[in-house]
Order: sequence, then structure tokens, then C-alpha cells
Amino acid sequence: MGTAISNVHKDIYKATRHCLTDRVMAVRVAAAKCLIEMVKHANFLYTTELESLATLCFRGFEGSNYEVRCSIATLLGILIAMTQQADKTIPNVNTSKVTRSISLDEALGVLMSGFLRGGVSFLKGTGEMIKGTTAVNREVRVGVTHAYVVLVQQMGSVWLERNLQKFLTHILDLVANPKAASSHVDAVYSRKCINFILRSVVGKMIGEKVQMSTCKELVQIVAKQMNTIDFNPENAKDSNQETLFSQHLLVCALQELGSLVLILGTTAQNLLTDQQLNFVDATCAVLIHPCLAARLAAAWCLRCICVAVPSQITPLIDRCIDAMENMRSSPEAISGYSSALAAVLGSVRFSPLGIPHTKGKVVFNTAEELLRTATIMTLGVPVVKGLLPRMHLLWRNSFPKSAKELDNEKARGDAFTWQVTLEGRAGALSVMYSFLLHCPELITDEITRRLLTPIESALAMLVNISSVLKSYGQQLKAPAAIVRLRLYETLTLLPANALESSYTHLLRMLVAEFTLAENPANTTTSLLKALCHADDSIILGSWLQDTDHHTIEDQLQANSAAGSGALEHDPCSLYRPLPKTEFCPGPLPLGVTVIDIMLRQHDRKLCKMNIFTALLSGLKGLTETKSSIGQEDVKKSATSLIITSLVSTNSVLRCAAGEALGRIAQVVGDSRFTAELAQTSFDRLKSARDVVTRTGHSLALGCLHRYVGGMGSSQHLNTSVSILLALAQDGSSPVVQVWSLYALSLIADSGGPMFRGYVEPTLSLCLKLLLSVPQTHMDVHQCIGRVLSALITTIGPELQGNNASISAARSSFLCACAIMHAHSDPFVQAEATGCLQQLHLFAPRHVNLSNLVPTLCRTLSSDYLMLRKAAVSCLRQLTQREAKEVCDHGMTMIPTEDGDSAIPENGLPGYLFGMLDTETDPEMIKNIHDTLMSMLQMLASENLSQWLGLCKNVLTVATDFGSLSANDEASAKDSLNVTDTDNEDDDMDMEYHAEDTTTHPSIQPRWPTRVFAAECVRKIISSCENSNPAHFDLHMAKEYQLTKSKGDYLVLHLSDLIRMAFMAATSDSDHLRLAGLKTLQEVIDRFARVPEPEFPGHLLLEQFQAQVGAALRPAFAPDTPSHVTAAACEVCSTWIGSGVARDMNDLRRVHQLLVSSLSKLSTRTNSTQLYNESMATLEKLSILKAWAEVYIVAMVGNGSAPASVLLKKLSTAQSIDRCDDDGGEFGNFESSGESLLALVRPELSDLSQH
Repeated sequence: MGTAISNVHKDIYKATRHCLTDRVMAVRVAAAKCLIEMVKHANFLYTTELESLATLCFRGFEGSNYEVRCSIATLLGILIAMTQQADKTIPNVNTSKVTRSISLDEALGVLMSGFLRGGVSFLKGTGEMIKGTTAVNREVRVGVTHAYVVLVQQMGSVWLERNLQKFLTHILDLVANPKAASSHVDAVYSRKCINFILRSVVGKMIGEKVQMSTCKELVQIVAKQMNTIDFNPENAKDSNQETLFSQHLLVCALQELGSLVLILGTTAQNLLTDQQLNFVDATCAVLIHPCLAARLAAAWCLRCICVAVPSQITPLIDRCIDAMENMRSSPEAISGYSSALAAVLGSVRFSPLGIPHTKGKVVFNTAEELLRTATIMTLGVPVVKGLLPRMHLLWRNSFPKSAKELDNEKARGDAFTWQVTLEGRAGALSVMYSFLLHCPELITDEITRRLLTPIESALAMLVNISSVLKSYGQQLKAPAAIVRLRLYETLTLLPANALESSYTHLLRMLVAEFTLAENPANTTTSLLKALCHADDSIILGSWLQDTDHHTIEDQLQANSAAGSGALEHDPCSLYRPLPKTEFCPGPLPLGVTVIDIMLRQHDRKLCKMNIFTALLSGLKGLTETKSSIGQEDVKKSATSLIITSLVSTNSVLRCAAGEALGRIAQVVGDSRFTAELAQTSFDRLKSARDVVTRTGHSLALGCLHRYVGGMGSSQHLNTSVSILLALAQDGSSPVVQVWSLYALSLIADSGGPMFRGYVEPTLSLCLKLLLSVPQTHMDVHQCIGRVLSALITTIGPELQGNNASISAARSSFLCACAIMHAHSDPFVQAEATGCLQQLHLFAPRHVNLSNLVPTLCRTLSSDYLMLRKAAVSCLRQLTQREAKEVCDHGMTMIPTEDGDSAIPENGLPGYLFGMLDTETDPEMIKNIHDTLMSMLQMLASENLSQWLGLCKNVLTVATDFGSLSANDEASAKDSLNVTDTDNEDDDMDMEYHAEDTTTHPSIQPRWPTRVFAAECVRKIISSCENSNPAHFDLHMAKEYQLTKSKGDYLVLHLSDLIRMAFMAATSDSDHLRLAGLKTLQEVIDRFARVPEPEFPGHLLLEQFQAQVGAALRPAFAPDTPSHVTAAACEVCSTWIGSGVARDMNDLRRVHQLLVSSLSKLSTRTNSTQLYNESMATLEKLSILKAWAEVYIVAMVGNGSAPASVLLKKLSTAQSIDRCDDDGGEFGNFESSGESLLALVRPELSDLSQH
């Protein structure tokens, strides 16, 4: 009704404001959604009521769940956005009161107040905020973090670009505020929030050009911050506090810089060579910062630079070694530069180009002095093999050689010398771990035996060190813990029987760790949820990992330290492999202490969680090795522990106990033992009335069936299903319903054909619950989805049948899916999509694509990652069989004049290409690639204009001919315009978007998307090759067009293919250049022999000689990486050998490029100084191979080649002659050979020396 009901807006506001802080979470969500709609029409909400409504939102975050936080954050973000969009909003009806406009600083100040404390007036200034003593509520902080992202999403990327400096400064100032870092854990959590905002905004919403501007801004912020630090020891006291808090700003800025550089890849080279910016200098300056966290963040940023731009690795290694030599008196410099050196070496294995072989030895010499050698191991076997004897000596000397030496050690030394000793020994163990991980080829029995000597010494030291720890107290606690950590890591990579003689000591130490015997802190493992089955996330709440927000939501999870990771907890993460899902390493705290959540009386529960982690790991190991559990008393003790934990009040423990029960039954493999376990659960479930017992034993039944299998538990099937069906109907307890339904889905999954008789009653129950359980119990509806999916699998291909029962079941499934799709919760909708995907698998004819595909298309623009993943996964399956139908139904979603739509004019494939630039989840990106490839392979040869146009849009967007010289640029532009005048206007429209005035323009394709587009072009060429010969015959293609008046052939798009290959080959990204050269090679191979029918005796490719030469020239520049030059050499020889260029001048153009490459054969080039020798060898071999191929072509053309080669080439020459109808210019192949030989001859003497 818009402003028509403005007189009742205030009454609605009064009614809903109290609901924002209601005890029932569903009420808070509903109130937030109501206010979101009202904000669009009631101006007073973001003017006079702004502060009070913001404070209400902060209060609404307190004690909230994920859904509430998302809803209220959306309200808060839109509310703040409306203050900045006042000129575009509907004017206020009550114009009598003039309200002053709110500046951006004031608007951001509202959010800042919530982030730092949870509600301080922005009009009172920041002084009170800083002085305040109230602890920050983590839920409020996470909610406000969401709101910052919503604000920028509402305002759009154009607004962000205009306000980039102000926004970045504001966000980074948040984390430098003392209120955001009242403790170390608080600081880590605040940093996570800031990095989340930056990743969500500058990592996803803007294109590469603005990301480069962001990098420049961040570098300037870092440099400015470092200039404020006074390194004079006399002023240390005054600046110490400020430095302490500013370290967090530097950490966030440097981590985001690293992430952006990784996204930009080799295009970031322009930033690194900018003399005014001094990117590398500014980052290296932080390596001498007084705080470890800042130094490590700078080291990580340098690693990212090296991964993105491999040419920086060798200069940075030299820089770090020189700095350590020149700054030996500064402990901060030694720490910072050695960390940087470790990080830079850790990047080498990601580089296709490596580093010079001697660099490893030079670094080892430096590291030997510092005893920081673990990172050397990542360079692999070739470097390490020669250094092993010296390494063994270092390892042996790091530990006491006998018990007597250990006793003497204990009797002397102070806290500091012990700290240094323990850190040195942790380093030695870290080297061993790295050696075992990265050089497995060098591990022999003899090497293992030598390794065991220092390892046994380390174990003996740890067993006997308790007296030293008691003497020096807290000071040595962390160093001793890091030694234990490194020892355990190393032992995980050694054979299990290697330490048999030390099992007693080792087990005693491990038991002490799990039971917290010597640790007064409340420490719990972070692994327990990971060791439970992946599907258990529905009852554990770990489904949050499948959301876009898991990096900040982790910090709010009970019994979990997952959100408290930080680089300073383990500097070894600088060179170790990074988990796929992380953009920056976040090792958990030493000891994984959960602060503020667990109280002293929960020690027993924490101890149990650690024990169950060990128990589950052990049972998994026994299953994998097909071993038995051993002694009877061990089995009894383990079973007793498991059964008692099934009734724990902690849901994670109950879940772990259920998992362990199934695994122990699987390991024992005795039907009588399984029957006893099942009977125990039956008896408990029949008599129990409390929620804990019912949930624990329900899951126990499900896990028994999951791990023992349908055949092993068939005699219990009827009882299990009957009990669970009854429990699932207990409307008084949604929790019991969730656990029992989940257990039922496990039984249905494992039961196979034996569960077939229970499908009807289970399906009937699902439908009944879908209609009767309130929508606010989302987890119940989710579990119903799991059960339905399991039932569909149970019936399987029978679903295609037409008898009454199957038809009824099929209709029931479709109805259930429709109900779940209409649900408001995204996770329930995702389950519905999964069920329809299953149905399509078994009964494709009965799934209505005209309804399903538009629904999936709408889902692709959802804010929820889980929903987008489900939609893409479903589309991937649909396109494998029915790509055409899917694309056709997708076209119905194209926007019309009447309304808006998620799908752009280039249809579903165009939208999927756009998603590649915004999605970061690796699984999602792979599924999008697979979906597009399925569509392309089935449709491209019949719809060439559409698919080539799509790839062209991606590959030729906003190109500035950055890699070309001025002459190349002019000639390339001229030739491209000449050969493609028909599409010139289209390209102009497509390539330049400077006049776009919308607030949310689409992101220009990033280089990985463009690399994929080049791959698509090659796929299109190969799919055409297998379909119609007219695709590679211009005469036939034109004839078909005249006679059949339709049809689209690849040869008609040759100019587009050349243009796309040219654009890719001349880009700033090495990956894209390689893809462009590959595409160019493919085009030459396929079209080299295609004649030009309008000019007899000529070839079609002759008109594109200028573009080919211009595309190849940048690859022969002196600073081009070896692998790019090698690829270009191959294209050169293919082009010259193809016979397209026969005129002396045309040949000379590409020939000159090969001549310029000869200098690399004799002189020390950039490649030999920066990269591994193997790269220089590859480059030289490519150059020689190219010349050899050209020489062969010249000799064959001249008739001077050996008979065998001549005969081989004869058929090719004859086919060319046949194309020459009038025996004219083209038939003179011999003269072409002579001219080519004349060009090659002068270089033969040089070539013969190599």
C-alpha cells in the first residue's frame, strides 16, 4: 500500500519494535521482515527513529540464532543504506518537520557503536565508546558484521568505488579500537569479522580494476600506520599501547592484501612494479614491527605475492637473507625476515617456474645458523637429498643423547635458557615432520632408524620434564606444549610399529592430554564434529559450514574453538599447505582453550569429548585396516563408556556416542554383539520419557544400521522402524522428532531393498508431518527432506513404473517437494531441490522441467550458499540429459518490459558465466564448469552464434591491449577492425561500460573465468570437428546457407575465433596468455588448409597474419616467463609450418620473433636468474624444437629433405595443389620453401652449436 497508510506506520512500528527482542526466535524474524518492508515507505524509521531502531537491532542480536542474525542484520543494513539514499526514496508525507540529512560518517558511526559495544549514540562522539568498560557481546558484533556487508550490497559497487578510501579506513579503524581487542581471543574474533567484511565486499562485489585500486589504498594505509610507530626505545612506553592495538589493523589489511593479490594473479605485476606505490617495500617494513602477529601477517602477504607473481620469489629470498645479515642485532628483524623467508619458500611449490637450484643451499646455510630449516623441506627431494647428512647432525645435536645428559640438563639453566632450548627442539621436530611430509621418496629403513634416535630423546625429555615445568611455572607452559604438538605431528607420519618400545610412555602422555590431568585450562578438541559422519550436521548444527558466513559464525558455536584460529598460534602455517576452503591460515590456539563458554564444573564433559575424539579415530583406523578390537575387557570398557554417553546432556557427545556405537559394532563384526546393542536401545526407548535418552538411543539405532549394513541388522529392522515412526510423531518435542527422523533416514539409506515394505507408512508420516509441524521448526522439516531422499533411493528405478502404488508414491513425493519448496527456510528448500534431483535421476519423464528449471534459475540469485549449491548441482544433472530443454526453459526467465528477472538476455549459460566471478566455493565453481560444459557439448555445434558470442563477451571485455607495444596496438586494432567490420559496433557496446550509471553494474569477467571461456572455445572447435565438415569449409558453408537458408558454421566465425585468441594471448595474466596461445594453436591447426573461395590460390587465414604476429610478439619480451615463451615458440613453428604465410615480408614478421629468441640460448636471461634451471632448459628446448620444425618445412618445400620426410609431406603438398584451380600463385610451393630457407640459413651456424 506504500505511503497510502502512512498514518498507521507509527502504530505498526510500536507493535513490531517489542517483537524484535521477543524470546521466540521466529517472532524476531517476522518482526525484522515486517520492518524491512516498512523502511521502504516510512522515512521516520531512518531519520528521527534511526538511533532507537538501531539500538533495538543490537538488542535483537543478543541471544539470537543464525536466522535471526541474518534477518535483523538485513534490516539494519537496509536502514543505514536508506540514510544515504534519501534523495531516491519516497518523500515524507509529514513535511512540517525538517529532518537533517545524516552523513556517511554518522551512518557508519551507528554500526561502529554496535560493533564496539552494542549501542552508543553516534551523536555523543567516540570518546565515550573508547572509555566504556562494558564487554562486547559477540552475537551483537557478528550481527553488525553481517549488517556492514548488507549495507554495501544495498548501496552497490559504484557507491563502494566512490567511497572506497573512507570505507576501508572506517572498517580497519574498528579493529584498532581498544574495545575490539580487550583480550587476545577477542582480538582474533574481531579480526575475523573485519576480514569477513572485506572478503565479502572487495573480494566479491568489484572487478579486477577496482580491486587493484583497493590494493593501492590498503598499501597506503599500511605505510601510514608504520610511519606512526616510534622505534626509539626511549619512547617505547608512550607508544606501546597504540602499537599493540594497531597491530590488528595491520594484520587485517595485510591478510586482505594477500587475498586480493592471489585473486589478481600475474596481473598484480603492475602493482608490484609501481615505483610510487612501493608495495613490496611497505609490506617488508612490517617485518620489523614489535608485535609477532603483524610480522607474520606481512610474511603471509609476501607468500601470497610470490604465489601470484612467481618472478618475485628469487628477489625476495635474496632480500630476506641480506636483511638478516644486516640486522642481526634486532630480534624483531630476525623473527620477521626469517618468517618471511619461510613463507616465500613455502610458495615455491605453487610456482610452475621454481627457483634456481643453488638458492636452496644458500637458504639452508642461513637457516642452519638460525636453526629454522623446516621450510627447506618443501622444496622437495632434489634440494633436500644433498643436505640430508647435515640435517641428521642438526637433529641429533638438538636433543640430549642419553639419560645422564638429560638429568644434567634438568639440574642447570634458568627459565629463559629452557624456553630457547624447547623452542629449538620444537623446530627440530618441525623439520622432521616437514621432511616426512614432503620427501617420502627419501624415507628408507635406515633413515627411519636414524630419525627415531632424536624422536625417542624428545619423548624421554617430555616424560621427565614435569619438575622443570613446576619450577618455572607458566613461562614454559607454551614452549613445552609446542614441543608435544610437533612430536605428535611427526609421529602421525611414521609407521605405527616404529615406536613400539616407547608405547607405554607415549600412551601415558596422550591420556594425560585427553583427561586434562596437567592442564588447569578447560581445553577441548575441535575435531569431534569432524570425526562424526558428514550427514550428522543436521543434528549438530554444523550445517553452518555450508553458509557464506561460517567464518564468523564459528565463533558463536558452543564447544568449538573453530572461530579462534590465528596465524600467530603456529608460525609453521606460513609454509604448510593451506586448506582449500581457507583464504588465510588460521591455526587453532595452542591447547584450544574455550574461553567464557565452559565453566569449571564442565571439566568431566570436556574430558569425555577429548576421549571420544580419540576413540572414534581409533575405531575408524581399525575399520580401514580391517583389524579387530583385541581384548574382551577393552571391548566391554569401550561399550560401557559409549552407552553411558548416549544419554549425555551434550548433543555433540550424544552424536559421537551414536557414531562410536555403530563403528564398534562394525569393528567387532559379531551379530550377537550387534543384537545386544540394539536390544539395549529398544529397552531404553520403550521405557524412557526424557528427551536426552530418546534422542541418544534413536541415533544409536540409526548408526547401527548405517555401519553394520542392511543384511547385518535385518532382524532388528521391523522393531527399529516401528519405534522411530512412533517417536517421530511426538509433537511435544521437536528435538525428539529431529533425531528420530534422522535415524529413520539412516535406516532407509542402509536398508536397501529390505526397507521397501516400510516405504508407504514412512512416506505417509512424512506428508502428515509436513502439513502439521509448524514451519518455525525448520530442523524437523529438514529431516523430513532427508527421509524423503532416502525413500526415493530405496524405490529407485521402480519410480518409472505406472502401477497404482508407484504412481501414488510418485505423486506424494512431488507434493512433498512442492510443500518444502514453499517453505521460508533456505535449508528446507535445498532439501526439496535435492529430492527433485533424486526423482529426476530415477524417473526423468515425471519431473516437470517447465516448473523446476525456472525455480532453480530464481534460486541461483539466492543469498544462501546452500541453496545456490543445491540449484547448481541439480542443473548439472539435468544438463547431462536434457541440456536443450533446460536452456529453453531458462530463456523463459529473461526479463521482459513488464518485470525483472534473475536471468540475463544471454540466458542461463550467461548467468552461470556471471556466477563464476562472484562464487568462491571450489565445489560450486566445479559444478558450474561441468554444467556449462554439458550444455556446450550438446548445443554448441547447433547454436554457434550464441555460444561464441557468450565466450566473446567474456574474453574481449574491457581490453586495454596492456601487453602490446604502441605499434602492435595500432596494427592489431586496424587488422581486427578490418576483418570484423560487421561486428564492430557490437564490440564497442560490449567492451566499454564507462557510461553505465546503475548502482549495481555486473562485474567484468575475472581472469579465471576468461581462462575457462578460452577452454570453452577449444571445446566448441573440437565438437564442430566431430559433427559437420562444412564447419571447416567456407565454400561448402556458404553453399549450405544459400540452399538450406539456415545453418551456422564455425568457418563463418573465424574472425571471432582469432579475435578471442588474440585478446587472451595479449592479456596481463600468464594463465590467460597460455590459454590464448593454446586457442590460437588450435585455430591454426584446424583452419590452416582451408582455402579462400573468392581468391583462388589463397588460404582463408592469410588475412589474419597481422593478428597472429601481434598476438605472439608479447610472449618474446625479455621479462616473459619461460613457459609462456615456450608455448609461443610452438605456435610460431606451427604458423610458419602451416604454409599460410608465403610472402617474404609476411614470413619475416613471425620469423623475427624466433630470431629474437636465439639470444636466450647463449646469454644469462631473466629466466636463469629468477627461475629453476629446468625452466631455462624447457625454454631452450622449445626454441630449438621450433627452429627444427621450421627448418624441416623449409627443406621439404625446397625439395632438399631426405626422401622419407619428403614422402611423408607429399600427400599434404598434393592436397594443397588440388585447391589451386588455376595453377597460379598458390601452386608455387617450392618458391615458398626457397624463401623460407633463405630466412633460416643465416641462423644455422648458431643453431648447430646447441
